[in-house]
Amino acid sequence: SAVVLRAMSAAQHQVPELLESPPIAERIPHTTTFGAVDDGANRGDNPMLPTIDIEDNLFWLRDDNRKDPKVIGHLKRENAYAKFKTQHLEGLRKTLYEEQLSHLQQTDVSVPYKDGDFWYYTRTVEGLSYPINARVSASHLSESEQDPLKVPVSLDGGNAPDGEQVLLDENKLAAGLSHCDVRALKPSPDHKMIAYSVDTTGYETYAVRFVQLEGMVTLDEEIPKTTGSIVWGATPREIFYATQDEAHRAHKVWRHVLGTDASTDECIYSDDDELFSVGFFKSKDGSALVVGSQSSDTSEWHLLQLERDAENRGDENASAKLALVERRKDGVEYDVEIWHGDVYVVTNRDDARNFKLVCAPIATPSAEHWREVVAYDEAIKLDGFTPFRNFALVSGRKDGFSQLWLMRRSSESGASSNLEMINFEEDAHTVHVGVNKEFDSDVLRFSYSSMTTPRQTWALQVSSGRRLLLKETPVPNYDRSRYTSRRVLATADDGTRVPISIVSRKDIDETKPAPMYLYGYGSYEISLEPSFSASYLPLLDRGIKVAVAHVRGGGELGRVWYDPGARYLTKKNTFTDFISCAEALVKMNEADPARIAIEGRSAGGLLVGAVLNMRPDLFRAAVAGVPFVDVMQTMADATIPLTTGERKEWGDPHDARYFQYIRSYSPVDNVAQRQYPNILVTAGLWDPRVAYWEPAKWVQRLRELKTDDNAVLLKTDLDSGHFSASDRYKYIKERAYELAFLLDQLQVADAAPPTQLTES
Repeated sequence: SAVVLRAMSAAQHQVPELLESPPIAERIPHTTTFGAVDDGANRGDNPMLPTIDIEDNLFWLRDDNRKDPKVIGHLKRENAYAKFKTQHLEGLRKTLYEEQLSHLQQTDVSVPYKDGDFWYYTRTVEGLSYPINARVSASHLSESEQDPLKVPVSLDGGNAPDGEQVLLDENKLAAGLSHCDVRALKPSPDHKMIAYSVDTTGYETYAVRFVQLEGMVTLDEEIPKTTGSIVWGATPREIFYATQDEAHRAHKVWRHVLGTDASTDECIYSDDDELFSVGFFKSKDGSALVVGSQSSDTSEWHLLQLERDAENRGDENASAKLALVERRKDGVEYDVEIWHGDVYVVTNRDDARNFKLVCAPIATPSAEHWREVVAYDEAIKLDGFTPFRNFALVSGRKDGFSQLWLMRRSSESGASSNLEMINFEEDAHTVHVGVNKEFDSDVLRFSYSSMTTPRQTWALQVSSGRRLLLKETPVPNYDRSRYTSRRVLATADDGTRVPISIVSRKDIDETKPAPMYLYGYGSYEISLEPSFSASYLPLLDRGIKVAVAHVRGGGELGRVWYDPGARYLTKKNTFTDFISCAEALVKMNEADPARIAIEGRSAGGLLVGAVLNMRPDLFRAAVAGVPFVDVMQTMADATIPLTTGERKEWGDPHDARYFQYIRSYSPVDNVAQRQYPNILVTAGLWDPRVAYWEPAKWVQRLRELKTDDNAVLLKTDLDSGHFSASDRYKYIKERAYELAFLLDQLQVADAAPPTQLTES
């Protein structure tokens, strides 16, 4: 009968809790053709002839719908095998979970920020997995008696203050869900409503919802399948959002009028070029919506004057009118802000490879009218421009570290051309612009951290120069005086000096090499900052040194560190730099050559996969989180989310210029018959950035070809995406799993607990 058949089918797909032998995936012949094939697929501008075929007998592991019982069964068997191989670590995982909780202020509150007549903040409660978004009215607070740097809201102990209004309790929102990620929560211009975006799968597709705050009524009005970014217009009647195409690329920006069906929304901007993604934001003064397109090295922006647009539309049904700033030109990037009737632009135009600051009248914003504001300085990388009424904050990098500069403005002479750097006591630090909602303010906020200093939120009064520490993230059971950090330099194969940030306990015997944890990334010009992470403490307190390799491909030393440093046909510099860092740490007597563990996530997982193929003998163990390891197959298929735009980062394997080069480092394609260290690989079933089948295929290739008995484990979270669990307690458990693996491999799993180390 049908019932019997279903029961038999279910039994066939049942997976035991523990599996003693590694799963062996079926090999099914499949061929991928690279080059010029007339199949309607996007094969780039210069597909090669003759074509080249590559066999991929694990292609069947790809299931775009994530529902194939055969595929899901394989992933569950991998999880069962990983559980079997690590069952001896269960006690250690529990210890590490509790240890991480001991460093977490579970009931806590963010520093409130003022927006309109309210102070907004989020808070967490012990035992609850998600934050609570709330506000208090400023109307009853006697701010005139307060220091303008201080927050006139009492939040002692992280408890709810008097007069609190809860806007969104994400714990209630997440009830019954295996994943819940709120990307944005924005109050309307009149602060009578909020809009928020939520993803309940991990696939990074968000629904936008609305709540009328009087009476806390959730409107029967939802915008589905958005990118999660939302911006209110000039009135509380309209909101802007973006949607994605089938390849998960943000391609259209829409205007929604509240009270109308989303199917009638107006598309105000679209981009059909698959290399570009659309973006939008409101200018700091609130006057304009900035909307446009960006690829990894080219941009184009338009302005929509919000109040003028609302007046012109009258009934809110007329079409939006966008004003072009400067048409896209390959290789030219620029970002836009508005300040006192001028457009301020941070750009690399005219070979300003570390970017410069220019401006032009808002009526004539094109490049022919751009005039220099601050003279170009090769030693400073400019990243951002944040204007206030009487000053602006410029963010960027100098000497390998993030920095902030003040630019003052007077009513007589306008903006000054001088940049005043905000100085800090620690040379090795990271600093970022904080939450600054009020344009007409004399006080700015920024965040600060170092490898031994937890994240701090500071207020700076520009007129007086006074600073006030508003809050340092509480880290219970942590004494910074017991830790030290430093920066050393490795020498790469081509002579380039590569920085390494190191943190360790002061009581380590520095005459002897120590077990070492080395982390790396090195892509997209993303900088790995020398910042504090409580997740390092279980390693540090067991005598392990933690090091961060600032390899090329990141942006630590400016644009040249990324391009031409390690992009396209120089990408392998990322991997050889990392190897040079590991070798240098051994030569410096910092690292025990027999006990070096490495970790990287996403593109950092690519780094891990590549260096394990190149120098597996250097490392005792590796953790590769959601690793981008099947570069050839992914970059060949434009139907895979984000692939086409990524070709501006790695190159297009259909092009003969890139085919052999990418193939020479793609981890899946370079696994060989050699010994590999112990490897833990993690994946997220719903990950749209690095699909689960990439790590699944890599693990199979490793087991098939390696010549040792070391473990290769794959652990897939079947309920999450690229960024692991949204539940903070589950996230900590996942990290405990990875830390236990590392401690076991570095042979310190039985080390004295941190309390004993502290007392010694």
